[in-house]
Amino acid sequence: MKRFVSTMVAIGMAATVVMAQQATPPPASPRGTAAMQVGGSWADQNGEPVYRNGKWIVIDYGRPILRGRTAIFGKGADYGKKISDNEPVWRAGANQTTRLKTEVPLTIGGKTLPAGEYSLQVELKEGAWTLIVSSQPFQEKYDPNDKGKTWGNYNYDKKFDVVRVPMKLRTMDLSNEQFTIAFTNATPQGATLTMWWDTQLASVDLKF
Repeated sequence: MKRFVSTMVAIGMAATVVMAQQATPPPASPRGTAAMQVGGSWADQNGEPVYRNGKWIVIDYGRPILRGRTAIFGKGADYGKKISDNEPVWRAGANQTTRLKTEVPLTIGGKTLPAGEYSLQVELKEGAWTLIVSSQPFQEKYDPNDKGKTWGNYNYDKKFDVVRVPMKLRTMDLSNEQFTIAFTNATPQGATLTMWWDTQLASVDLKF
């Protein structure tokens, strides 16, 4: 009987731990990815379609949420300063540096970007966003003493810029609660990289 009670107590404790783990809320700005696969082809495999030999383009970023805030980007001389913490650029997300990994060369704003891994930043001005692709090293975990690598937009150094290209900016009649990066209007030759938060939607064309 004692062994049975001990076993039931252990099971109960394990269940409590599992429930506690399940009840743990997500972080304030959950990580997200925007991904697409290009250059491959569909083939039949045992009666099922399979996409073969595709190459990945993936963006990993933090996804901040409005939570009742309005006019998040501000206006006039203060435009963009709040969400960029008064830094010269915005991290295009939250927390860790936003990262682009591409297995294929990309052409952005007329400049060819070799396959590889890069950071993304955005220079914010009212009515004019500029996408920045950077080769600057980044921090996996925040270290305030490391001034050579970025954590988000902290320590950003313009000398590492690989591409700077104006983005098309639109004010939407809908507000997007959570910052979203997506690949839109994809074709075999290219796609549009889109960023949308609150009513601001910015985009830039990519070619493969």
